[in-house]
Amino acid sequence: MPSIFASAKMPHLTSPHTPHLHSQVLTVSRAEREQLGGHAGRVVWLTGLSGAGKSTIANALELELHHQGKRTYILDGDNIRQGLNQDLGFSDADRAENIRRIAHVARLFVEAGVIVVVAFISPFRAERETARALFSPGDFLEIFVDVPLAVAEERDPKGLYRKARAGQLRQFTGIDSPYEPPLAPELVLATAQITPQECVQKICSLL
Repeated sequence: MPSIFASAKMPHLTSPHTPHLHSQVLTVSRAEREQLGGHAGRVVWLTGLSGAGKSTIANALELELHHQGKRTYILDGDNIRQGLNQDLGFSDADRAENIRRIAHVARLFVEAGVIVVVAFISPFRAERETARALFSPGDFLEIFVDVPLAVAEERDPKGLYRKARAGQLRQFTGIDSPYEPPLAPELVLATAQITPQECVQKICSLL
């Protein structure tokens, strides 16, 4: 019987920042984890303005998938910024690092056979494409939660637009920092026109 230690080969990583590290090949494969869970791992990446409805949709989607017996987890932008990314601000560089970190976390969930729902503004197209590149084709579903800025401002559930307009909140997406809509998302959800439950049904049709 071959030793599991002998099978754990360690090829070099390609990152120039970690020339002394090696990637550890795990004994249990992603396919075996997915077989145990009964479904494939995926990332549902919800992107859009603050107030577009990302968190509302994420929670409704997780509830539906949970009822279906699927393993899920939500990575919410506000929650992550209070923990893992609490050292980051809102400069363009920090926003990019925010997305880089969460994309790698999401990949770990997918490798574990979990459907992970990412609810982040993720305003820059380049960072979202970099995130997509971490995943195999079909594993990354970019969902554009589309809402007119005027509607997002009217909703303003956290009062952030009001503060941004008053000059009390700088670098706020949609006001003095840009949001770059996806060019080819897997799905567009116009939340000014359809309900959260309708959004969930549309997403589930892709899973």
